[in-house]
Amino acid sequence: MTLIKSISGIRGTIGGATGDTLNPLDIVKFVTAYATFIRRGGKSSSRQIVVGRDGRISGQMVRQVVCGTLLGMGYDVLDIGYATTPTTELAVTMSQSAGGIIITASHNPKQWNALKLLNNEGEFLTAADGKEVLAIAEAEDFEYADVDHLGVYRQDNSFDERHVESVMNLKMVDADAVRKAAFTVCVDTINSVGGIILPKLFERLGVKATFLNQEVTGNFSHNPEPLEKNLKGIMDEMRSGRYDLGIVVDPDVDRLAFICEDGRMFGEEYTLVSVADYVLSCLASQGGNMAMNTVSNLSSTRALRDVTEKYGGTYSAAAVGEVNVTTKMKEVGAVIGGEGNGGVIFPESHYGRDALVGIALFLSSLAKKGCKVSQLRATFPEYFIAKNRIDLTPSTDVDAILEKVKAMYKGTSVDYEGRQAAVAVNDIDGVKIDFPDCWVHLRKSNTEPIIRVYSEAATMEEADLLGKKIMQVVYDMQTTGSRAG
Repeated sequence: MTLIKSISGIRGTIGGATGDTLNPLDIVKFVTAYATFIRRGGKSSSRQIVVGRDGRISGQMVRQVVCGTLLGMGYDVLDIGYATTPTTELAVTMSQSAGGIIITASHNPKQWNALKLLNNEGEFLTAADGKEVLAIAEAEDFEYADVDHLGVYRQDNSFDERHVESVMNLKMVDADAVRKAAFTVCVDTINSVGGIILPKLFERLGVKATFLNQEVTGNFSHNPEPLEKNLKGIMDEMRSGRYDLGIVVDPDVDRLAFICEDGRMFGEEYTLVSVADYVLSCLASQGGNMAMNTVSNLSSTRALRDVTEKYGGTYSAAAVGEVNVTTKMKEVGAVIGGEGNGGVIFPESHYGRDALVGIALFLSSLAKKGCKVSQLRATFPEYFIAKNRIDLTPSTDVDAILEKVKAMYKGTSVDYEGRQAAVAVNDIDGVKIDFPDCWVHLRKSNTEPIIRVYSEAATMEEADLLGKKIMQVVYDMQTTGSRAG
């Protein structure tokens, strides 16, 4: 069974039995529930919903089902065609629509697709709103429009240009400096919509770009998640020495990874760190009393905290998930935030991860500093994150285990540089244990019986050792609990 219904939307593999996969009947049910939620919420007087899709093979089929269902619910459909996730988010506010649906499974392989749901602000639904949509779908409490009140369908392909224009208008995007730098870049758009919109951005910035996997076929040439293990092609191309920078996006262009001029990964965790450093430096040069606060999720690198504090700002951590990050950003007035997976959120543009914004700000930073990408990378604190998992039985009480781990470390201290330093414990999303020079984060999966264990330290060996040490604590708990039973 691959059909996953969650507060953030519905996703699954295409084809198969109803209720087990992402198929037309389940798409109709979920879109109907979403439209019902939008209508009941009454947050917008608009009767229009935006629909955009990435380049997946199944996108056309899903689009037709989604659009037809919305029309049947009495909503007008603004179909913006091939579109990135951030383009669709911006289209909602630019068109003053009641909401939006993005047809994309993000970094998942080609057999997957999904529906991401937006409110009238072009932002992902909150957890409470997502639960309400799921409840409506479960109850099948639906009512469709009669023949005189069906929605109206129209297409508008202008939003790519409008998105690019909005990026060019950002105060910290120094287009003149980028043009003078005359950058040459190599770009992997993984056979999806990045191959349509990014050439338009580079043309406006005066950047010479060579594209890999540009054709929008949906037949991804490699695993589409922008991780080092999947990027041998562009990394080899970068080693030719013909480019200043390598750029990789995922299929819906909300995640962003950079590659140094010598073919080494810049590090997905450092996409946000580098852009945040540039934004904070710009604000610091302007003077004034602006609070230079930043936010990332609990599983993201500590380097963002270090960079933030360098400029006198305050760093805050949010639970994992884009909507949790944006909620925290609004709460603390963050000037930039995002996630360690290469997601940059810049409120001056909008509250959503946006690779175009990240690219433009990064190139502006690089142009002003006048250095190579590898030299820029060397200016940031060096950390390494290890990612492990603990497999559990379906009957394991994960919450009880995490509560015990929290109790073990709460209120404790460790010897650090000749003094006793407190161990900080954060339980807003699983349990994160912050030591003075490293951290480990345990959180349960929403889709399978496992605990994800992320740990960070000054070396990969130390990070992995820390993660495995905490994992052993959990294993010992399970063994003790089993004997007690």
